Amino acid sequence: MKLSTSGLPQQGQHEGGEKKCLNSELWHACAGPLVSLPSAGTRVVYFPQGHIDGHIPNYPSLPPQLICQLHNVTMHADVETDEVYAQMTLQPLTPQEQKDTFLPMELGVPSKQPSNYFCKTLTASDTSTHGGFSVPRRAAEKVFPPLDFSQQPPAQELIARDLHDVEWKFRHIFRGQPKRHLLTTGWSVFVSAKRLVAGDSVLFIWNEKNQLLLGIRRANRPQTVMPSSVLSSDSMHIGLLAAAAHAAATNSCFTVFYNPR
Repeated sequence: MKLSTSGLPQQGQHEGGEKKCLNSELWHACAGPLVSLPSAGTRVVYFPQGHIDGHIPNYPSLPPQLICQLHNVTMHADVETDEVYAQMTLQPLTPQEQKDTFLPMELGVPSKQPSNYFCKTLTASDTSTHGGFSVPRRAAEKVFPPLDFSQQPPAQELIARDLHDVEWKFRHIFRGQPKRHLLTTGWSVFVSAKRLVAGDSVLFIWNEKNQLLLGIRRANRPQTVMPSSVLSSDSMHIGLLAAAAHAAATNSCFTVFYNPR
């Protein structure tokens, strides 16, 4: 996946064009502290009624719950919005398999909240094209590399990577009256590219590999007109229910998507 805006950095890839795996620490930070993902090999329960309403036909062959084996779970982020989600491959267990002795693995992979981390809800001035990003002093001192205060004004270049492994460069400066930490050059490009507005949140992580990571949590906002190329929620639910019913009848796999936000 690549950013569609011309002239902006593009998503990193391995040699040969293979897409890199998402950074788990950043994915979980964007998902939130209450989110955990089950591990491959564990048993999970799929509840079809979560996708059934008055507009969707009922599938009488589907039981009220499907006990499944989780074969695979992968973390993703939408290339346009950076919203995180997970893709899971499930296989319904036969009645005999459900009776077999099962030694459960760990119940899930907990959200590893980094220690060097801060999240800030953007203000109107943070998203202004003429301003910069005002960083709380304690957050800047905890997460960003230390400034050289022998310079006047103290400043440095920061390089941060987002969930798509896109590299963003910002000028970090300590100035003003009273003095405050700001991200200036590069910040408006990031805000425009990500289409951020006041109320959205950004988070910075300084990880154990001495890398600066950058994520987004978008505020809930009214759904705009959906493009005709995008399936409606009802259509997706019908497709998922049909796939689950087929998997239950044939002992095959089906795929679900989990959006933690």
